[in-house]
Amino acid sequence: MGYDIERFVGYVNEGLLCCICRDVLEDPLQGPCEHAYCASCIHGWLVHHHICPEDRQALDIALLRPLYRYMRNDLNRLQIQCKNREGGCEIVCSLESIDRHERVCEYALVSCSNAGCPAQVERCNLETHMAVCEYRNKECPNGCGYTILSAKDVQHNCIAELKTEIELLRSEMICRVEETKHEMESRLDSQRRHMVQKESLLQNEIEELKSQMSRVMSDVHSLTAAERRHQEELEQAELEKRELTELLKSLQKECRLNNIDGSKKPACFQPLTRLESLKRKSREVSPLKEGQQP
Repeated sequence: MGYDIERFVGYVNEGLLCCICRDVLEDPLQGPCEHAYCASCIHGWLVHHHICPEDRQALDIALLRPLYRYMRNDLNRLQIQCKNREGGCEIVCSLESIDRHERVCEYALVSCSNAGCPAQVERCNLETHMAVCEYRNKECPNGCGYTILSAKDVQHNCIAELKTEIELLRSEMICRVEETKHEMESRLDSQRRHMVQKESLLQNEIEELKSQMSRVMSDVHSLTAAERRHQEELEQAELEKRELTELLKSLQKECRLNNIDGSKKPACFQPLTRLESLKRKSREVSPLKEGQQP
């Protein structure tokens, strides 16, 4: 069914009326013949008929299409009164906005939310009705906090209700404590496993560092021994160098003296023999030292 044409303010084009109910189109659809219908009207019509209700041409649900855009724009611009106008609402708005307004209209009838209450009141008066509704929930006048849902509940036993409430609270507290306990135990177990794994990893790292330190110390001792041997060899070479230098100076001095005396060759024979002996000794010592090096 469409919108009652009496609710509209101003002129309504004939093309915006449903061909079946003759009211203003609601959720409009149109056929290939370009006649327009309310969606609910044409669906109900096609259950028993397969022709257009206006020109009797063949029509099927699969042939229905949305209304042309320009027709939909004209339809949405129509001004319509709120359906609660008889209750006092004076709102007039565009057709495309009317559903949004009526969902929150202060004059719309709403049902009382109290269980068992059949009353329907205007939304603006709902709060007043709730305050005096005979089906509303009441608290015990004795102050126990029990909610009275019906007349027979007025004679309830406050002590028994309080005991029941205490037992419920106690059971709920025990459940919460158990849940908290299980959660904490689970967390502690997880942390304990994590700490054990971490301790194992740290222990492995420590052992690896110890092994590396041992290798480094061994390398340091080897380098220190090699440095000591090298230093000894340098000292020995320096000593031999000084001896050779002294010997060379002595030979040069003897040669000059022999040149002066006129007997060069016989005089030089003994010092040269000594020099050759030192050189031979040096060559014998050097390969021996090289063989001792690691």
